[in-house]
Amino acid sequence: MDFVTLQARLRPRSIAVNDVTHHRTWTYAGFDNTINQLVSWYQINGLKQGDRVACLSKNRAELVALHLACSRAGLVFVPLNWRLAKEELQALMSDCSPALLIGDESAAAMQFSHYDINLLLSDCSELSATQPEFDEHTPSLILYTSGTTGKPKGIVHSEATLMETTLNMTQLGQVNEHSVFLCETPMFHVIGLVSCVRPALYCGGSLVISDAFEPARTLNRLADETLRISHYFCVPQMANMLRQHAQFDARKLKNLKGLLTGGAPHPEVQIRAWINDGIPIVDGYGMSEAGTVFGMPFDLQILDENAGCVGLATPRVKVRLTDDHGHEVPPGKAGEVEIRGGNLFIGIWQQDTLYQKSFTADGWFKTGDIAVCNQAGFYRIVDRKKDMFISGGENVYPVEVEGVVLKHPAVKDCALIGVPDERWGEVGHLFVVPFNEQSLANSEQFFTELGEHLARYKIPRHLTLTDSIPRNGAGKILRTVLREQVVHLLEQH
Repeated sequence: MDFVTLQARLRPRSIAVNDVTHHRTWTYAGFDNTINQLVSWYQINGLKQGDRVACLSKNRAELVALHLACSRAGLVFVPLNWRLAKEELQALMSDCSPALLIGDESAAAMQFSHYDINLLLSDCSELSATQPEFDEHTPSLILYTSGTTGKPKGIVHSEATLMETTLNMTQLGQVNEHSVFLCETPMFHVIGLVSCVRPALYCGGSLVISDAFEPARTLNRLADETLRISHYFCVPQMANMLRQHAQFDARKLKNLKGLLTGGAPHPEVQIRAWINDGIPIVDGYGMSEAGTVFGMPFDLQILDENAGCVGLATPRVKVRLTDDHGHEVPPGKAGEVEIRGGNLFIGIWQQDTLYQKSFTADGWFKTGDIAVCNQAGFYRIVDRKKDMFISGGENVYPVEVEGVVLKHPAVKDCALIGVPDERWGEVGHLFVVPFNEQSLANSEQFFTELGEHLARYKIPRHLTLTDSIPRNGAGKILRTVLREQVVHLLEQH
């Protein structure tokens, strides 16, 4: 028996899922039955334990049901990022070799061979399943994130590690049977698929599932007395867009227990604007490899005193900050965040050597993020070791983008850095050494061509043509020099 089945027996008539995009609701009894029908559908279609089931779809109730059905059947669920270009998605599917691809209009538009998610439930409405036994420590979920070398990384979790994130988020997010999560974060992310879904169902709360963030529509849903949204996760840029919208009225958000944010640094001035309106803005920190790690409390005074921090870990997660030599740093000093706990991923799909390199000799996971712990015990993320930057809540890895840009016939050399942007937090600034400047005179046309091979959020927003890319003796790009050049360019304008 899993937590949905338990809640189906404890509160069978309570609403578990409300898909407001497709205008359908499920009670706990109904959703539990739907999951069981999907398990049977998997079995009838010949899927066996360990097989991968890929899904290319925007947020919808069926996606959650498919994921939980995989959990029950011992299958491995692989949600794919529908924002990626077809070429990028093909690389992911080639890596995980799914036995089945289930998709919505996104899959149809890219002409992938898939089973239509819109027809799925009608095909299995009369089926019932037997529950197979499987090891909770075996692979259950693969979340793809771009690797620093440009090769995608399939982060592997088990049901045991996912339960740890469920428990951590339940405690940090103060989730209970009255909690209602508005789920708009894409469900190909650990936040959208796990942290915003499993804790609510685990506690007997409910999910309101929406296909996308639209400021006006989101504000209406947060204010809707019939929905009574208590928890909403977004990146800081989305939170700022809500505040700046003409319809924003803090008085209408009284049901909101907390606005949960993460995925990018959150300016203190924006945090305090929400606090002044009496709305807890609860920053947190996590990643595909570890799920939810840190979370701030919901107390307005503590939030104000520690604005800019990402919070505390639960007792289930051990954290230390280390210097370049692996020694722990004292409070107030910056160090790399290292983690131990049952929440950590169990592998990187088909990249075991890379997985082993992710840990210290004594078994701590190296996040690559730099943090400081203040006197009150709250952590603040101050930098990233890697060159990755975050645009609109999505990780962008320069090496990956540069590899695509270098394929362009007009490009001799290139380098990408992240620069501040009011709307997206950060965007890409691309430096290019051209074979012929005239061929890159139209930057918009150039970026459009890149869009055939890159997701939209990865496409740079700024282009500078240059004679050379600064590199050190080992040939590595000196991105600090490029950042100084950007500052100089801004001063000239």
